[in-house]
Amino acid sequence: MSIQVQAFTFNAFQENTYVVHNGRDAVIFDPGCYARQEEAILFEYVQINELKVHATLFTHAHIDHILGASFCQKQFGAPSYLHPDDHFTWESVKNYAHLYGFENYKEVEIPSQLLFDQQTLQFGALTFKVFHTPGHSKGHVVFYNEQGFLINGDVLFNGSFGRVDLPGGDLETLKKSIFDVMFKFPEQTVVYCGHGTQTTIGQEKNTNYILEF
Repeated sequence: MSIQVQAFTFNAFQENTYVVHNGRDAVIFDPGCYARQEEAILFEYVQINELKVHATLFTHAHIDHILGASFCQKQFGAPSYLHPDDHFTWESVKNYAHLYGFENYKEVEIPSQLLFDQQTLQFGALTFKVFHTPGHSKGHVVFYNEQGFLINGDVLFNGSFGRVDLPGGDLETLKKSIFDVMFKFPEQTVVYCGHGTQTTIGQEKNTNYILEF
């Protein structure tokens, strides 16, 4: 069965959570589910499709991308993966979650599995290559699948790019990640974004306003 990328938009930040699977093996990216009904949507999708969740992978550790980390750990029992440069970012969430209205944020330990640049991950029949893409956060990574798509978190958006005014953000570093990493992928590569609609590398190379800086 071909690989499917199922998107769910969760929490007040309208963050995109992805379940990538082949009808059997599955990986969850950036679980942002916070409300009970959001948790139920994610859980039911996995159950109805009879998926085996091998891992939860995080592009980075900003609050909107990790709100469902505790839920996924409890429900699926799969290991979690994060780049070590975002460990501090992960730990800091518990100190400010209430300021964004997430009073019921469930603190969870830093993922035990580490992500590194150029690392290849194999989960059943699913394979991803990791690329370190700092600038939005220090430990941000993207995940490339050879079927021609990227789970890219908050590096590139459709017509935009990740903000750099948060701790760990830096415009020049983000530009380097976009030009030296993202724009090196084939133009037809589909980019699944952490917010908003999907795009392609070719479209962003031609139209993204990062080109104006």
